[in-house]
Amino acid sequence: MAVVRHQELRRNGQAALEICAIAALYYGSAKLGLLQQLVRGQVTPLWPPSGLAVASLVLRGPRVWPGIAIGAFLVNISLGPSLPAVLAIAVGNTLAPVCSYLLLRRTGFRAELDRLRDAFALIFLGAFTGMLVSATTGSGTLALAGVLKTGDFWPTWSVWWTGDAMGVLVVTPVLLVLHETQWPKHAPAYRWAEGLLLLVATTGLGFLLTGHTPLLFLGFPLLIWAAFRFQLAGAAPCALAVSTFAIIAGAERSGPFAGRDLFTEMITLQAFNGSAALTALLLSAVISERNQTQREIARACRQLARMAARIATGDHRQMLPDTEPEQEDDPPQTRKRPSPHPEKTTSDRQ
Repeated sequence: MAVVRHQELRRNGQAALEICAIAALYYGSAKLGLLQQLVRGQVTPLWPPSGLAVASLVLRGPRVWPGIAIGAFLVNISLGPSLPAVLAIAVGNTLAPVCSYLLLRRTGFRAELDRLRDAFALIFLGAFTGMLVSATTGSGTLALAGVLKTGDFWPTWSVWWTGDAMGVLVVTPVLLVLHETQWPKHAPAYRWAEGLLLLVATTGLGFLLTGHTPLLFLGFPLLIWAAFRFQLAGAAPCALAVSTFAIIAGAERSGPFAGRDLFTEMITLQAFNGSAALTALLLSAVISERNQTQREIARACRQLARMAARIATGDHRQMLPDTEPEQEDDPPQTRKRPSPHPEKTTSDRQ
């Protein structure tokens, strides 16, 4: 009995620690997002906490939702406008990632993001659909509180929805990659050189995107390069960087955003960041599926070759499954941690 009680206390303590950690990370990432606010000091075109919240629910399950609620309340209490409005906004910021998580779980979403269906689910269900809750609740609360004028509702809603959706599209994949990917211990030198070259090119692109010349399209060759050569491990951080540079340009009204009104700016920014995220996630998922198919074909060919060799030599013993180690062609950066339940989906982790 004492052992059971000790284990229960340990589980509760671990859950409380996770909730506190998520609340702290939510608060810290919100402060970073507010550096590029565009409406009333609290509506930003990139809201990293939404991506953090969805990733936390996918990886740790629904038990961590209080951490999201606490973090959302602490962030908004300093922004106002009133305590009831703050509570309503915090509820919306909590319900949105929870809705995204439930939608993803119904599709059998896998955190590895190595299937095309997982990429589509994250984009259209986790980001575009789930974040409608927070944008509508938050904008509606500000309008009811008398903070927004009637004509400002839809521009504010567009910025809010864009920020939350972009947080899921560009932040959640990075966090999932960090959780699932191992450090490449035995990567050859040329792979490190290529990764460094990609990093330098992405940094250089940042200076172009934040300048006065409309060169947003230059981000797509880098995203394609990252997805082909490094799959999600390279494409997700690259998409985050490119989107961040575009948001900085939008906040400074430079490049293609110069002279635009807020609503037009958000449409342009949403279209670019959405296209960048679609390119990164979908292409990396397609490449991962192709590599997995090639490995399965190679494994089947090796087994058939051994069977043919045994038949030719008159050896009719029962064939055992292929247990030879795989010859990975994927870059080491994309190899996942081994799991005792490789086929476990999000819905099975409860």
